[in-house]
Amino acid sequence: MALTETQINDAAEALLEAEKSREQIGLLSKAYPNMTLDDAYAIQTAQMERKKGEHDIIGWKIGLTSKVMQDALGIDTPDSGVLYDYMRFDSGAVIPKGHFIQPRIEAEIAFVMKAPLEGEVTREDVLAATDYVTPAIEILDTRIVRKDAETGQARVIFDTVSDNAANAGIVLGSERHDPRALDLRWVGSIVKHNNDVVATGLGAGVLDDPVTGLVWLARRMATYGQRIEAGQVILSGSFIGPVECPSGSRIEADYGPFGFVSLTFD
Repeated sequence: MALTETQINDAAEALLEAEKSREQIGLLSKAYPNMTLDDAYAIQTAQMERKKGEHDIIGWKIGLTSKVMQDALGIDTPDSGVLYDYMRFDSGAVIPKGHFIQPRIEAEIAFVMKAPLEGEVTREDVLAATDYVTPAIEILDTRIVRKDAETGQARVIFDTVSDNAANAGIVLGSERHDPRALDLRWVGSIVKHNNDVVATGLGAGVLDDPVTGLVWLARRMATYGQRIEAGQVILSGSFIGPVECPSGSRIEADYGPFGFVSLTFD
C-alpha cells in the first residue's frame, strides 16, 4: 500500500461525513495520486469499522462486471462494496427527496445465501450455498465528485472502491427462485424510467454468467480476511448501464416470469 494509516483514516472520515451531509468531496485519486487498489479497499474497510455497532452488514455488491464499464474505467477486474441494513428498501418504496446526492439505478440478480462462501470456490459451490435468487435494483450514489471541476479529471477505480463501490441502496423483489432451475444468463429485465424504456439487458452481460461474480467475490474477500456469510444478500452485478434518477423519477424493472421491482424518487 502507498498510503499511510493516517491518510487512509482521513479519507474514510471524509467519506463518512460526505454520506451524512450529502456534500461530495474531491477525487481521492487527485489528492493521493500514488494510491493503489489495496489502499482503496483499506479506506472502504476503515468505514466498515466505524459503522460497527451502529449498522449491520447484510451483504455485498459486485460492480464493474460488464466489459463496457471496465473499458470505460481502464480496468480488467470487477470491484465490490458493502451492503448495510439502512440501505435496504422494499419494492414500491418512495425515496424521500434529498436522501441521496446523485442517485442512479442498475438492474441486477440478487443471490441470498444459506451457507458461507470463502476462498477458492467453484460455480457449483456458489449454487450449493445459495438459498434463492431474486430480481433487484441497486441504487448508486457518489460521495466523491464524478469529475474534478478544475482539471476535468474523472474519477477512477480507486475513487469508486474507496466510496464503497458507489453503493447506496438495494431494492429486492418478492419472488424467490432456485438458481439451479434457471439459466441465469438468459434472465433479463426491461427497465422503464417514467414509463419510457431506457434499458434492457440479460444476465449474460455479467461476466457471461452472474454466478461467476460470486466466485470472484469469494476469492477477493479471502485476500482481505473476509468471507460471504449465510443469510447475506449478494448483488451479482448490473447487466445495464446506470440510469440517472433525479427527483420525480419512477423506475420499473420488469423481469418477466422472474419478477418485478419498482421504486420512486420523490
